[in-house]
Amino acid sequence: MAKQPMLKFVSVAKETPEKRSAEERRADFREIYAEYAEQKAAEQAGRCSQCGVPYCQSHCPLHNNIPDWLRLTAEGRLREAYEISQATNTFPEICGRICPQDRLCEGNCVIEQSGHGTVTIGSVEKYITDTAWDEGWVMPISPTTERAESVGIIGAGPGGLAAADRLRRAGLQVTVYDRYDRAGGLLTYGIPGFKLEKPVVMRRNELLEKGGVKFELNTDIGRDITFEALREKHDFIVIATGVYKSRELDVAGHEASGIVKALDYLTASNRKSFGDAVPDFDTGALNAEGKKVVVIGGGDTAMDCVRSAIRQGATSVKCLYRRDRANMPGSQREVQNAEEEGVEFVWLSAPKGFVGNPGTGVEVQKMRLGAPDATGRQSPEVIEGADYVEDADLVIMALGFEPEDLPTLWNCADLPVTRWGTVKTDFRSHETALENVYAVGDIARGASLVVWAIRDGREAADAILAKVAGHGVIAAE
Repeated sequence: MAKQPMLKFVSVAKETPEKRSAEERRADFREIYAEYAEQKAAEQAGRCSQCGVPYCQSHCPLHNNIPDWLRLTAEGRLREAYEISQATNTFPEICGRICPQDRLCEGNCVIEQSGHGTVTIGSVEKYITDTAWDEGWVMPISPTTERAESVGIIGAGPGGLAAADRLRRAGLQVTVYDRYDRAGGLLTYGIPGFKLEKPVVMRRNELLEKGGVKFELNTDIGRDITFEALREKHDFIVIATGVYKSRELDVAGHEASGIVKALDYLTASNRKSFGDAVPDFDTGALNAEGKKVVVIGGGDTAMDCVRSAIRQGATSVKCLYRRDRANMPGSQREVQNAEEEGVEFVWLSAPKGFVGNPGTGVEVQKMRLGAPDATGRQSPEVIEGADYVEDADLVIMALGFEPEDLPTLWNCADLPVTRWGTVKTDFRSHETALENVYAVGDIARGASLVVWAIRDGREAADAILAKVAGHGVIAAE
């Protein structure tokens, strides 16, 4: 029988809470929480049925050996659990926090499918890796042999950093270039801190730097250094820029003040949390405090926006989506979290235009689901005569992202792209038609999940290592 969690109360006799320092109170909380978390992790891990066909593992893009590290966690063998966890996942502490487990491992858990509630795999993964960091088990990269081959990685997001980690472990010389002042990409500036604490990302960046990965930040390829110069400087190039071009909505009034892009809004919020000067946040242009907020979109970015607006003190937050809840692309768990926090979802609603400037209102047209499209998904149709105006002080456009025109930006017409603008690659090696140039993550597959970017980065690194070895195998230790 699993040991039941028990909260421990700390005696503070003759002391009122006001007399105890904030750090003392935080220390007590950490002590209480650590014991509770340990017990809950063991309890949840012990629920794993160790089924013969681990659907949790097959539905994880990284094919993490989930049953084994759950078993070891249940047995209290946390260091071994961590070693197995990090063997297939470069950033398990990040995936444990932000992966949509309800769509991947947990959603395909046999126990969940049988109606008994899933094993909370993501929470256990987070606990294992947080423990590993606390105990000092996570060490900087220390290659056994240094090699002369160098790799330039364009983009310091999850795909680029995953490739950097794997290549550096094999002793290659790795330099990561990024246009921003901090590494991490969307992990740093796109995902809110309440989902992914920024010190978690920064400590991983610092660990990579201690292991010999070089970072050239505030470097815009095509402006500060040409793509051709990078190719001459390095033996291999990995393109991992992500997709940052926001999709536009070409309707009446779309250029009115009070209408902002999701990434601008989230970046301002995250920069503020770092203590940066953010004038547009301070003036209120990118701050939801005291405002009626309308977010347009149905993906995970839209969920990040609505939940950030709630935390900033918006008077009301509504999310407009043109399909119904069942057809929403974002995580259902995120939708539930947002609803519990006070967000109102307005289903089957799409913006027709914007009225008022400033004090933007959204002209909304009601929709219904019609015949399925080529993919089998029902297409929304306008209900004539059902339009209305949704009052708003701030409208956030979260309609997704598209790739930038890299061949033009980098003056490299030979860089092959698809009709969607993504970089065209071999689906196994991730190499492009340009020799020794690879592309991974969203810039190759379109806007997707962090865990897929990590997988792409690791696979591209392995392809480079195989080429360096003359099509042999170099172990990334």
